[in-house]
Amino acid sequence: MKASITTFLSLLLLAGIHTTSVQAQSVQIGYADPEIIITYMPGYQEVQQQMAIEYRTSQEALQALAEDFQERVDRYQRQQPLLSEERRAEREAELAALQQEIQNSAAAKDEELAARQDELMAPLLQLVQDAIDSIAKAKGLDIVMRSPALLYVNDERVVNINVDIARQLGIEVDEEQVSDVN
Repeated sequence: MKASITTFLSLLLLAGIHTTSVQAQSVQIGYADPEIIITYMPGYQEVQQQMAIEYRTSQEALQALAEDFQERVDRYQRQQPLLSEERRAEREAELAALQQEIQNSAAAKDEELAARQDELMAPLLQLVQDAIDSIAKAKGLDIVMRSPALLYVNDERVVNINVDIARQLGIEVDEEQVSDVN
């Protein structure tokens, strides 16, 4: 009785492994590199130019704050021998607060620039995602993976859809470059 139960369970296990193996073989996989496609899009250069302008403006504002800070430090150093201990401590606290304010401003500007870049890139990313979705459906793909993460690709079983994405978006790409796995 125990032998027949063990045999029965073994057969069920083998059947399950075989079914899983057959199901795994039927999964259709594709891969793409959205970042490489985006660099070929006409809107990408506009985003880069806009970000360069905003970065430069941000840097100029921070530079002005840094110059003001340096002037205050220089003034303090010239006046330091003439200041009372109490006044010296006040000025040092003011300078430390100003330095902290500059650091906080720099961090806030970095966050603003990152958010602005995300905002400007969102429409491009959406166009690429829509193209990926459309191509995946048309080719019957179950999964589309991001190609920079791939370590190995069996070209007979896994489909590179970078060129298809570019064609659907109406952009010219270097097909050899976008066909490379890494």
